[in-house]
Amino acid sequence: MLVIDQATRDAIVAHARRDHPDEACGVVAGPVGSDCPRRMVPMVNAARSATFYEFDSTDLLRLYREMDERDEEPVIVYHSHTATEAYPSRTDVAYASEPGAHYVLVSTRDPQVTELRSFRIVDGQVGEEEVRVLEVLQPPRE
Repeated sequence: MLVIDQATRDAIVAHARRDHPDEACGVVAGPVGSDCPRRMVPMVNAARSATFYEFDSTDLLRLYREMDERDEEPVIVYHSHTATEAYPSRTDVAYASEPGAHYVLVSTRDPQVTELRSFRIVDGQVGEEEVRVLEVLQPPRE
């Protein structure tokens, strides 16, 4: 189950809507081993595409170095689908490289409907998980 605070959920959806008609993408980092999403990092879709997203390699390297310095890891990897449901495509599954991350998808195909879903993608297998939204996340237990 993905547990996320309302502000982060809303920020992911806002980023997806702002970048429409292109796919939006980003990461939410959290303390290593906590499974607690804390710091949203919107990224630029280097592909600038309505059907595909790609992290800029320089930006991604910078992000991973920053997360290492802060003892963080990617808890959520998110992106949007602009014309289809919020479900991982074959390309999404093929490129999923963080087995411990929650893969969050937002569909922006209907501006009146907020469709946000979360998945675990491990070894090419997709499993949908419940998303629990809290007003505020409690700090991870030490």
